[in-house]
Amino acid sequence: MLELRKIRPEIFMTTHTSRFAHWRREAQSLLRLAGPLIVNYLAIAGINFADATMAGRLGAPELAAVAVGGSVWMLGFIVALGLLMAISPIVARHFGAGNPELIGRYTRQGLWLSIFLGFGLLGLSHLFVAPLLDLVGIDIGFRALTVDYVHTIMYGMPGMCAYMALRFTSEGIGQTRPIMYASVLALVVNVFGNYVLMFGKFGAPALGVIGCGLASAITMTLMFVFLLTYMYRHEVYKPLKIFIRVSPVHMSVLKEILHLGAPIAVTITAETGLFAGVSLLMGTLGTEVAAAHQIAINFASTMFMIPLAVSAAITIRVGHALGRHDALEARFSGWVGISMCGLFMLGSAVFMLIMRDTVVSLYTDDPSVRHVAISLLLMAAFFQVSDGLQIGATSALRGYKDMRVPMYLTAIIYWGLAFPLSYMAAVTFKMPPQYIWGGFVIGLSLAAVLLTARFHFVTKAAIQQHHRLTALPE
Repeated sequence: MLELRKIRPEIFMTTHTSRFAHWRREAQSLLRLAGPLIVNYLAIAGINFADATMAGRLGAPELAAVAVGGSVWMLGFIVALGLLMAISPIVARHFGAGNPELIGRYTRQGLWLSIFLGFGLLGLSHLFVAPLLDLVGIDIGFRALTVDYVHTIMYGMPGMCAYMALRFTSEGIGQTRPIMYASVLALVVNVFGNYVLMFGKFGAPALGVIGCGLASAITMTLMFVFLLTYMYRHEVYKPLKIFIRVSPVHMSVLKEILHLGAPIAVTITAETGLFAGVSLLMGTLGTEVAAAHQIAINFASTMFMIPLAVSAAITIRVGHALGRHDALEARFSGWVGISMCGLFMLGSAVFMLIMRDTVVSLYTDDPSVRHVAISLLLMAAFFQVSDGLQIGATSALRGYKDMRVPMYLTAIIYWGLAFPLSYMAAVTFKMPPQYIWGGFVIGLSLAAVLLTARFHFVTKAAIQQHHRLTALPE
């Protein structure tokens, strides 16, 4: 090999140059898809940021109610998100294989599923939220406010579920711009709605946290109406024939979506449930700690929006490549995307370490809340890279429709290890809040290692199988 380098060094230079060019082209393709989704997720984070900061102006109890209530609402939302997210890899595969009418069929059934999920979750919230908060032992000082907030915001769940069914169809065919438009519209409507309904502007009653929930419910419904209108009118969706008829419920198609979506829902719920569970633990420690936790988790979630957007693009790119039966390109797309997620979160960690005091000052002037929030942001910096790698690997595996093993891994790691550690820190040993967050660091780090290893073995096996199927006979 050394002799070859001396004789023909340009061969190796060309190889390295072409690899870099390939990596750059793939990164650009991912970013083209992810760019509108980044705006989408940042707009969603902006909505959460606005809810938190505007609730904080009402007082610590209101901020804590939005924090804990938002975590409860998020559990229901994530279940629906995971089940409907199966539409994206299904659509991506059919799009890569050139089967547009099948995409329309799955979309119509996805809309039926969204109706069942949205109204089902709305009903369950009115039955079980109050008993759940009582069982957990949420501070009585803001428990009633939390129940009111959750009951109100859940009226937006049917619209949000229907929006997601259309959104994942649009994502699957690589059309991410309308999702960006819908989210920017939602940010504007939600902030204005908060201003009017929370503080009683323009003659409206001052509804406090109920106004915050109502503004969010209205916003979610408008997002569905906007995307439905856009997809109905735009030419790029015409070949899919989504709106040519109202299809009856086809259980076989719903079962296929649920078969893929259930593991995704469990996987996402395992991670989100970990964060929500820790939020509930923080809620038992008093108003100041719950408010500080909301500040730290809100900012960490905002930074997570970019790798989350890239991860959605990874699923699309991998699905398209596999639809074309290009196993090598699918593996390459996955690794490029995972690397990009990790690199961004490394930058996020550095930013948190340097600017955490300034960040907290954007949310509150309360010195007791500020002190706890700054310490929690320090802990958040330690799990940023792991969080980016695990979401990238999970999404790449989703493109392969490999959902069950990641489901088992994350469920065991987050709920067999991470949450028990946080629970013991909070309840058994009565440790300070930053130690409770130690469960995040341990759980996300282990998940990152195991999920990236899983992606390596799955993609290697897929390439070997492809070679066997395409090999010429002797």
